[in-house]
Amino acid sequence: MKALVYAQPGQMELQERPMPELVDGEVVLKIEAVGICGSDLHAWHGHDPRRQPGLVFGHEFVGRIERSAAPGFEPGSRWTGNPLIVCGTCAYCVQGRNNLCANRTMVGMTRAGGFAERMSIPVGNLIDLPADMDPVQAALTEPAATALHAVHMAMRALHRPLQECTVLILGGGAVGLLAALLLGAYGVRGVQLAETNALRRDSARSTGSCDPFDPASQSGPAEASCDLVIDAVGAKSTRTAALRAVRPGGVIVHVGLQDWASEIDMRKLTLAEIALIGTYTYTTADLRATVKAIHGGVFGDLTWVEERPLAAGAAAFADLDQGRSAAAKIVLRPH
Repeated sequence: MKALVYAQPGQMELQERPMPELVDGEVVLKIEAVGICGSDLHAWHGHDPRRQPGLVFGHEFVGRIERSAAPGFEPGSRWTGNPLIVCGTCAYCVQGRNNLCANRTMVGMTRAGGFAERMSIPVGNLIDLPADMDPVQAALTEPAATALHAVHMAMRALHRPLQECTVLILGGGAVGLLAALLLGAYGVRGVQLAETNALRRDSARSTGSCDPFDPASQSGPAEASCDLVIDAVGAKSTRTAALRAVRPGGVIVHVGLQDWASEIDMRKLTLAEIALIGTYTYTTADLRATVKAIHGGVFGDLTWVEERPLAAGAAAFADLDQGRSAAAKIVLRPH
């Protein structure tokens, strides 16, 4: 089968790979659509030691079961899935917070992912889809669930209803834009979105969900003016910008993981009673809720998503790296 393989930093190659083995409790999916995540691009740069050359990335996948070694999961049905493979027995798993499982592994990181014609996965990770759901839209489940999880974490910490809040989103990639779309569906108006790529700003503006601006040339929100700041980048500069923009008693939700570490002003965080919340991915419940939300039109028509064949995957990574794509999400189609 054909697979897009991480060959070395800055290089993806379309290679011939063996078909996935079918083991008990798993299925082999014929991949229909798979998104390129910002974390895939981060690893492509060689910045993620957990992902080594020779690995097949891709954890935002949709496919049909082609072979099954589990009763009740018949060939032909379409599924997306939770890429986090968890133990199911630790304290976090039994609490329903399986994104924090201490024993988790991950599709596209510790085992081959969906940048291929076929992929294997345990049936416990499968998320069912409506029969009429478009596969490209379904491939947005994973990043949209990340946005949904982050927004819901923020709602628990805010002192006033979300609809009353002044909101700033840092980063107009898929998670940032999906968060803006979700906030709009929840009744939030005037969401400001900081994005340095002019093509992405235009794409975000066309959705009507936010007011994009260039943080490199425009000042953006005034200091201490935002009730909620969502950092969908996670760089040293965006952490500084988030702390500058948030008002006393406000909330910062940190989603992005571009930089591994940086200093923040803990004195300001303390004196202003700012809630800084780290959010990691999503729970299985979030993924199921997100499928319903996408299918129900909560995130809009998603026409800003760009489709390309798997064979054009290497060029897609290069275009994303160089800022040549207006799309906040490129979805690859293996078939």
